[in-house]
Amino acid sequence: MHSTSLILRLAVAGLLISAYAARAHGQTATVSGPGAGQAPAATDATVLRTDANLVLVDVVVTERGGAVHGLPKSRFHVYEDGREQPIASFDEHTGTALEAASARPPLPPRTFSNVPAYPPGPAVNVLLLDGLNTPMANQIDARRAMLGYLGKIPAGTSLAIFTLGSRLRLVEGFTTDAAELAKVFKSPGAGPQTSVVLDPASDQAVDSAVGDMATMTQGMDSLNAAGISALSSMKQFEADATAFQTDMRVRMTLDAMQQLARYLSAIPGRKNLIWFSGSFPISLDPDDSQQDPFEAMRTYSDDIRETAELLAAARVAVYPVDARGLMTPPSLNASYQQSTNLMSGTTSGNRSGSRRSVTANRPSTAIDDMNATKQLMKEAASMQQIAEQTGGQEYLNTNGLKEAVASAVENGSSYYSVSYVPAAKQLDGKFRKIEVRVDNGAYKLAYRHGYYADPNDKASEHNPGKTSLIVAATLHGAPPSTEIQFEARVLAATDPLLAGSKLPEGQGGEDSAGLKGPVHRYIVDLKIDPRWFAFQTAPDGAHAVQVEFVLVAYDADGRRVNHLDRGFQMKLKADAFAHAMTAGIPIRLPLDLPEGRLSLRAAVHDLGAGRAGSMEIPVLVGR
Repeated sequence: MHSTSLILRLAVAGLLISAYAARAHGQTATVSGPGAGQAPAATDATVLRTDANLVLVDVVVTERGGAVHGLPKSRFHVYEDGREQPIASFDEHTGTALEAASARPPLPPRTFSNVPAYPPGPAVNVLLLDGLNTPMANQIDARRAMLGYLGKIPAGTSLAIFTLGSRLRLVEGFTTDAAELAKVFKSPGAGPQTSVVLDPASDQAVDSAVGDMATMTQGMDSLNAAGISALSSMKQFEADATAFQTDMRVRMTLDAMQQLARYLSAIPGRKNLIWFSGSFPISLDPDDSQQDPFEAMRTYSDDIRETAELLAAARVAVYPVDARGLMTPPSLNASYQQSTNLMSGTTSGNRSGSRRSVTANRPSTAIDDMNATKQLMKEAASMQQIAEQTGGQEYLNTNGLKEAVASAVENGSSYYSVSYVPAAKQLDGKFRKIEVRVDNGAYKLAYRHGYYADPNDKASEHNPGKTSLIVAATLHGAPPSTEIQFEARVLAATDPLLAGSKLPEGQGGEDSAGLKGPVHRYIVDLKIDPRWFAFQTAPDGAHAVQVEFVLVAYDADGRRVNHLDRGFQMKLKADAFAHAMTAGIPIRLPLDLPEGRLSLRAAVHDLGAGRAGSMEIPVLVGR
């Protein structure tokens, strides 16, 4: 859904609004909503908003692995390009367990509410199960660890689940329901999957072919030209295949990370991305066994840095967790088989020609262990780079996967938000380094280490850009927006509960004409708590507010299948306004849906106040 399609096309009354002004339905039930004094009072003041070039830095302060609380503003110092900046704002956020809100009366059938079960937490958490870079057995271990963690998850912890295989996929949107999350981990959709680029069968075939070729040459004092050429070609093929495979993995992984950055940028506040992965390369070293050792050489540091900056700009802190657990040398593994290492001999000659002798050496356990250690160090370096640049922390070489997740959630939800207005006012697109210091303490600090001075309202390769409020509120899988609280009842138009009701006619969504297969009309009844609206007083004494109502339906793959966008100028006289404060405001909207398992996002937007409420509702159509 493009933001331009969500700009209000205001109408003077419509649907149930005009009927409501005449006290339609005669409803007297109180809308489920916040406790006394929690809802903002209806206001007649004009809401003004301004933008400032404010840099926000989330700082996690730890000591011996635990979060440090209670530090005052006076102990923090922020530097940009070496120059100290005056701190404009300072807040501490703690990740303590939240108590559930007061119990609400049970809702009627097929009725949902965005009134939160828990107060908003200091951060939301995203779990990325990386099947692209993780062996199957380690994926199983990661899921087992998560199920163990969910059994002790702090109340009110908000978590969403993504998987990465051939593409990035949202498996479960943000929820605080630990039981629902546990069901997801047991479902096929979040099950282990074979990597599309780490196919063990193809790897074994290449290794076997090279090994067979080397075995044939062992014991020979010399090789003829044909044998040397065949062996060299096979080794070159292996190097080319490894380079291609690595390029694919890096590109697909970084593309997925950039998608996550842009998706999560629409969600306010800090996001902790807990990334379960088996490996992620930062480079390919020169291969001395090849005629040209540098042909397959790769380095991905710049690509990783740019992706990390995009994540940091979206306030996403990455916590990589090595799903392989505690790593030991290959030679200590029961399934270990020694590889044949081909070493190059001396090379002589001139520019017009050269002579290269090749000898086959016996298998070397020491070389296998050394190569495995070098590879682990490179993979650890890439994860450490992403964690450091985004203000997260890596968890490597540990079997405590469950404890790693608990630590990431706790420390990532206990942080200090420090902001400043840069002394360098010009937005020149250049990278500016950030350094944070805390007086009188040997603390470990995790924070974003810089930003690109791009305009905030324009997306760039370094900056996800601003997302309109209504687009953010209707984002598939996003946490519910609770700035406007309401109930929604979703029923098929043929449901007996709607018998005898006047149903809206005409178009049931902007995308209805393109729907395929059997299409079913659904009726969405909203009941809105008007205490969250910022009403304006009209010259005639009536209370007015401009409101937008949006419905967006997504299929199981997160694709939008239909949406409805309606805007109204509500103008309520004194008696109707008084009735609204006790009975709520009813709105009835139609939406045509194809058959299947869908997710319906419902949103209410007060344009004058810049305030929105939303929720996501599961809908099973025609089955």
